Amino acid sequence: MALRFDAGRVCLDLLATSHPGERLDSVGALCLWIQEAGLVPAGTGLGHADDSWVVRFREVRDDIGKLVRRGAGPVSYGRALGRVNEAARGTPPAPCAVRRGDGGLVRALVAPPAPAALLALLARDAVELLTDPVARAALRECEGDNCPLLYLDTSRGRRRRWCSSEVCGNRERVARHRRRAALTRT
Repeated sequence: MALRFDAGRVCLDLLATSHPGERLDSVGALCLWIQEAGLVPAGTGLGHADDSWVVRFREVRDDIGKLVRRGAGPVSYGRALGRVNEAARGTPPAPCAVRRGDGGLVRALVAPPAPAALLALLARDAVELLTDPVARAALRECEGDNCPLLYLDTSRGRRRRWCSSEVCGNRERVARHRRRAALTRT
């Protein structure tokens, strides 16, 4: 299953790792997601990651999900909010500029990132989303069948219906075509 990065916010992209099945099912899968999400510069070594990272990222994902969906009860919501706020207090990875062989500069990290530092980036992104009324108003749930993914609708006219036009949108268009074709055959 391909990783998805079309939700408009990295914290929402993290939520997409649980649908249609668990995508953070190993340390390798988590490290790939971290790299592709841009939480670390390309080429950053994550060989020090272990299974505890997977558990922590899934926990933060669940907490962010409770907050953006507002489907949790007040006690569960309060706990999730406390844990996300606690994670946001962490210090994100410190970047630095490093000279390449050709003399150009590239971004690197001062030290290998700890999970708390990476979770701080995700939690801060969630806090920004939750506290920004404009972004919060653009938060939508996909209209695709059985698709619970959330995304920011930044389309012109705010008429976006699906998390991805290529995935859920295409599925809906094919289903609509089949329904029309079936009607014309009868």
